[in-house]
Amino acid sequence: MTLLPIAGALESILFAAGSDGLRTDELIEILQLDRGQVLSLCQELSDRYDKQPSGLQLVELAGHWKLTTRPEHAVYLERMATSPTISGLSQAALEVLAIVAYRQPISRADIESVRGVQSDRAVATLVHRRMIVEVGRQESPGRPILYGTTDYFLHTFGLRNLSELPPLPDEPEPLQDLALFQLGDTLARD
Repeated sequence: MTLLPIAGALESILFAAGSDGLRTDELIEILQLDRGQVLSLCQELSDRYDKQPSGLQLVELAGHWKLTTRPEHAVYLERMATSPTISGLSQAALEVLAIVAYRQPISRADIESVRGVQSDRAVATLVHRRMIVEVGRQESPGRPILYGTTDYFLHTFGLRNLSELPPLPDEPEPLQDLALFQLGDTLARD
């Protein structure tokens, strides 16, 4: 049984969902189909994108189905992202993001201990951009906020889960901290 007649509905729903995408369970509820039908529909839509000269593709990342651009168009997207009218993450924000990604859950004080400088603004920027989120409180005096990465972080960097982060070199602690800064540069380029 082909489900392509409702592929347009799926495509519309995923487009409207934006960069967050939707989980299979959410698609089941919205489309009023069973799991097998939804998975078949997603596969058919993905195949359709693969067969036509489209700039889009349907992928499953971090448990969410989403429309993304094709990797072969990265050079054009990179030009767009580096144009002066579009702001990316600062070097400080990328450093903080790398530290949080590898050391989560982590407090702002611990982030600052690794970086050696105050990180309030970078943390606030990452929270505002939905890259990191409060994941709890540390059991210590003052109960500082602990931060962790979000699904949006995974989507942004094309990761299914945190185990796909590049490995840190086996270095003593201070050199690992330097590697986190270098990872921030790598994340910015990818």
